[in-house]
Amino acid sequence: MATVRPWSSIPIAEVAEPLVDLPSALWRMEPHPYAALGAPYGEGASPFRLRQGVVERLLQAQVSLQQQQPHWRLAIFDAWRPLAVQRFMVEHATAEECAARGISPLLPSRERDAVVAEVGRFWAPPSEDPATPPPHSTGAAVDLTLADQHAGLLDLGSPIDAIGAVSEPDHYRQVADQAPDASERDRALAFDGRRRLLRQVMEAVGFAQHPNEWWHFSWGDQLWAWRTGVGQACYGRWQG
Repeated sequence: MATVRPWSSIPIAEVAEPLVDLPSALWRMEPHPYAALGAPYGEGASPFRLRQGVVERLLQAQVSLQQQQPHWRLAIFDAWRPLAVQRFMVEHATAEECAARGISPLLPSRERDAVVAEVGRFWAPPSEDPATPPPHSTGAAVDLTLADQHAGLLDLGSPIDAIGAVSEPDHYRQVADQAPDASERDRALAFDGRRRLLRQVMEAVGFAQHPNEWWHFSWGDQLWAWRTGVGQACYGRWQG
């Protein structure tokens, strides 16, 4: 059974703002990871698109980042995601996690149910109900990390899309508190510091972070409304 989202009941008052391509000032991680897997975006559909207001805030976040770290920049992993891609990736993530645990993704079992529940903490169900759109289908959500001036990705402690506690935003703060020696503590604090900086520059311009994913931020969708206490979302599923 899919994990119930606490933001699913928040109403959406769609503002009909366009989905636009990311400008060249925002670095894209290419080839796009899901397209490379064969995810069905459709002819001519780019995953590197977001609502115009979201793009404007991303550019502001990058300015804020470079005021603190002049040689760093945002690295965009994923942005808009149609329902067909969401469905494809939920199935892919479930199959991968089942394989890692040595169980069948097709045969019903208690172990498979546990995988589905864990994957559901990170991957929204591909709901076709316009009242409960997956965040990325709205053009409001972006997955991103940090890179240096040479397009080298910085290590934030876990890959984007990793399943498990390691992906929770404050995971390495807890690791540092329990580290057995100074070396392990310093390593954990380095990861935690980068995650905190990413969150700081994104939240400073109004983004909200997914509670389970250090890389996922949104502005204007139901998750954002829930985390910020706003009464309604302004972006529903993109239908253009």
